[in-house]
Amino acid sequence: MKKNLDASNSPRTFGQINRDMNRRLYYWLGASRPFTLPASISPTLIGSALALRDNCFRPLPAILCLLIAMSAQIASNFGNDYFDYRKGSDTSARLGPPRAVASGWITPRAMLRATIITILISCLCGLWLVALSDLRLILLGVAIIAAVFAYSAGPWPLSRNGLGDLCVLVFYGIVPVCFTYYVQAMRFGTTALFLGTAIGLLSVNILVVNNCRDYDEDFQSGKRTTIVIFGQRFGRLFYLFNNLAAMFLLLPMLLSSSLYFILPYIIVGAVQMHSWRKLCKLSGKDLIPLLAQTSRNLLLYTILAAGMAIAQ
Repeated sequence: MKKNLDASNSPRTFGQINRDMNRRLYYWLGASRPFTLPASISPTLIGSALALRDNCFRPLPAILCLLIAMSAQIASNFGNDYFDYRKGSDTSARLGPPRAVASGWITPRAMLRATIITILISCLCGLWLVALSDLRLILLGVAIIAAVFAYSAGPWPLSRNGLGDLCVLVFYGIVPVCFTYYVQAMRFGTTALFLGTAIGLLSVNILVVNNCRDYDEDFQSGKRTTIVIFGQRFGRLFYLFNNLAAMFLLLPMLLSSSLYFILPYIIVGAVQMHSWRKLCKLSGKDLIPLLAQTSRNLLLYTILAAGMAIAQ
């Protein structure tokens, strides 16, 4: 005799399980914000290129720096997703890509757990790096972990009080470039400081586009980004200044490099100006593609600067 089975109680097929796994993977990948990862990849590439130029490149410390930077950024992105949800910053009026926790795709508990796990990965890589180089770097590791949480969490989160840009400049530019170079050369370099500042400024531009897009929502939710504090016109001028300053900081290296780099230098500058003109014309949801383009600009700048360094 045939049994009538309720479809809700029937076992899932392999195809259904596979689709569910792919969907969950898609949600986690989106929460990591892959289009912004050049902000952590670029500074470590620059620091390693400078070490290669000075004949002190060390593969293992370079790889560990890259893993630390990427895991710390992903942890920051996960934490931002979680803590913005807890603070009510992510509303139905959000114009950017949906947040995983606010959309119900990932539970708050799972996101907090993922934040802690990625921080632990960064810490383990950091301890390995300390063992290879300098015990004093433990203090830097503590500062990085504190910055990950301070950006979105705590009673006075940096991202909600106009200090997010400064945090990005320091921890996505100056610190990773200088210390990626340091753990290989065991000394600091002036060029690393200049290029670290440049990379940091271009990383700040990713945040500027994000905050210009979310201006109305941030204003209504009480999130005081620099764009909310000073206005969108300031944001556009800030974006332009960061582009020009980054190109200026690369000029000394261009003057001491081969003439073959002049055309790529002009092209990268032109691409950045094109993105700035888009920022001046667009607003709200229309700025979403510019976020990926600004990350691309950072990567192009990194390739150019690293090429110049290696060729010297």
